[in-house]
Amino acid sequence: MSVRTESLPQTSQQHTRVWVHTPIGSAIVLWHGDPREADGQHLIEWTVDEDIHWGQNTRATSVTEPELLQEGDQVIMRGRLHLTDDGAAHLQMGHWPVTFDLASPIPGSLDDSWVQISVESESVALHPYQT
Repeated sequence: MSVRTESLPQTSQQHTRVWVHTPIGSAIVLWHGDPREADGQHLIEWTVDEDIHWGQNTRATSVTEPELLQEGDQVIMRGRLHLTDDGAAHLQMGHWPVTFDLASPIPGSLDDSWVQISVESESVALHPYQT
């Protein structure tokens, strides 16, 4: 996926924080690439170091459009949830999937349903890659 990023003032963290701008919204996440290249247009992959906890950070939603947004220190991701055979899940957000581990079981009837996942901004990272 191609996104535009803007670096934010550095804090005491190990990784640079960036505003990521996508076709479905913007959020503050960590940049896991060269800090000197944090500003600009990039092809990226997403990682989230927070598991899905159904009923806590994940819930069904009646809104049927993908979205990415920032609310305080939380990144809100909305998309279609797809359960995998190996006990994980991925959230289809527009044209790109974000993989999650499951901390609690999700009813199989929710496979391919629209959900909203709220995670700490510090647990979401972008990894640039070259084509």
